[in-house]
Amino acid sequence: MIAQSVSVLNTAISTKKLKNSLLCGLGLLALGTQIHAAEWSDTSLGWRYGTTFAEPYDNKPDGSRQDISKNIISLNHVSGYKYGTNFFNADVLLSDDKDPGKGTKDGAQEVYVVYRNTFNLGKAFKKDLKIGPIQGFGITGGFDLNTKNDSYGSKKRMLVLGPTIMMDVPGFLKISVLALNESNDPAGIDKRYTYDTHPMLEMVWGMPVFSLPLSFEGYALFIGPKGKSEFGSATAPETHVDMQVMYDLGADLGMSKKTFRVGAEYEYWHNKFGNPESQAGKGATASTPMIRAEYHF
Repeated sequence: MIAQSVSVLNTAISTKKLKNSLLCGLGLLALGTQIHAAEWSDTSLGWRYGTTFAEPYDNKPDGSRQDISKNIISLNHVSGYKYGTNFFNADVLLSDDKDPGKGTKDGAQEVYVVYRNTFNLGKAFKKDLKIGPIQGFGITGGFDLNTKNDSYGSKKRMLVLGPTIMMDVPGFLKISVLALNESNDPAGIDKRYTYDTHPMLEMVWGMPVFSLPLSFEGYALFIGPKGKSEFGSATAPETHVDMQVMYDLGADLGMSKKTFRVGAEYEYWHNKFGNPESQAGKGATASTPMIRAEYHF
């Protein structure tokens, strides 16, 4: 299965639009690394697989949701510098033929890139801002980019900015309230369309599970409606939760700690990309268990 995924990945990133988006994200990451000398960093390649993904407007003839299988290959990087942290993730999502690419019966290919920089105010001003369970405060900014070669042809561009609190917990827990400025230029419209600026509550965490070689990680996004869509229909509030329990298998194989990890993941996505079920059908909501593996270097 993994060998097949790598083979399909090579085909996917040979597509010009997908490759350009991935290279753009990697270039921005390299620039950020040069500007902020890293005090620590962690980079990994990952693979995950599930069989009950869904896409808005992709439903069976009887109106029920069309289950889609996807292989997802990820490049992930997180680092700390003098005044805060950087986070970068690029996913290459490879669908089966239930989510076809435009003009083909083969599965669609998507690249989704996320970058976040959290500027730690306590570190910047050399002040201890700890208050009760709050460890510190920051400002988070960044962007999302995506491109997909299905009939919709998403070309999402989104800037994010807002305050963050860092909780005093084992591992980390960050809670941010972000303003989103999002646009898209899919097939069927004359020029790039910008949605209303809208809010997002974002929670990101990574915590050890007692003294076991396990960690509980993930994120939860609660996103407000973004006004009218590019086709004039109303958008809806969006809930997106993705969490996983990861086991440090590398230690059992004689590797350094946290080198090779495997685990189980679960994703819940309601009103995906702001598409309400009342318009987009059952495909607007997915409940997706996955298996996951990561190699850190």
